[in-house]
Amino acid sequence: TALAATWNLNLIEEIGQAGALEVKENNLSIWLTPALNIHRSPLCGRNFEYYSEDPFLSGKMAAAAVKGIQSQNIAAVPKHFACNNKETNRKESDSILSERALREIYLKGFEICVKEAKPKIIMTSYNIINGVRASENTQLLTGILRGEWGFDGLVISDWNNHGDHEQELKAGNDIKMPIGSPEKLMEGLKSKTLSREQLCVSVKRLLEMILWLE
Repeated sequence: TALAATWNLNLIEEIGQAGALEVKENNLSIWLTPALNIHRSPLCGRNFEYYSEDPFLSGKMAAAAVKGIQSQNIAAVPKHFACNNKETNRKESDSILSERALREIYLKGFEICVKEAKPKIIMTSYNIINGVRASENTQLLTGILRGEWGFDGLVISDWNNHGDHEQELKAGNDIKMPIGSPEKLMEGLKSKTLSREQLCVSVKRLLEMILWLE
């Protein structure tokens, strides 16, 4: 929030570069930042991690951070996609909103960040959006993120979420963190509820990410 208050995109980019160098020093290649959800309530337990109540400012700040981070060949991970508006019960809370509010407020910052900075990875949120978990939301991950915005990177879940691994994979959430449910995917392949082609789409994205990091 303090960084966003500077309105200084060059500064944010420089901080991203400096942080990425520290990530390298620790022999890591992915940094789980920036977080850019909306300050919907002053009581949100994650507000310290988010930039602003304004989607335009949030998007511009996040884009600058991603540019700085990825200039050092470190993958940035904008999060939590999307509508993570509170901390309490966020693995089961359902964000009910209109498509207009979703697009103009809660997705706009992510859209700006994706289109301007081309982050390599996006992290989905724990919460449900209009009855569908963010990590299982085909409209959000395949329709909007990839189809409309042109995102071509990797999508990962937040840690130990309550989503179904097979449904997440089908929706476009490529990796379930931290360890996933490989036995669930094998069951899907055997029962033919999950096709090899669907699995290969995510495997290809993962391999492309590994090659970029090399």
